Amino acid sequence: MEILENAGQSGGKIMGSLKSIISDAEKVLENSTHQGSESYQNAKRKLESTITDAKFALQELEEVVVTKAKDAAVCTAEFAKEHPWKAAGIVAAVGVLVGLLIARSKK
Repeated sequence: MEILENAGQSGGKIMGSLKSIISDAEKVLENSTHQGSESYQNAKRKLESTITDAKFALQELEEVVVTKAKDAAVCTAEFAKEHPWKAAGIVAAVGVLVGLLIARSKK
């Protein structure tokens, strides 16, 4: 379960960063309302539209990621309950592979 928690934390950091970028872009738009050129106004409208679309897409992505992570956790738990020795073998094999990769990268 620690792996899923770490994955969830990483996903949360990415979502937080994207939300921060959107928020910063909105602040820039709010602070630049005094610009008057037509091309600036067109670019501003396009950016506002893009921010709105990004917020919507981010919300949908967040819902999908959370749902898939929960489904994966349930499937993993069910597999481990039904096949404890297979699960232990898989975990051991993955551990050996990760150990080999770490040892190899330190050389």
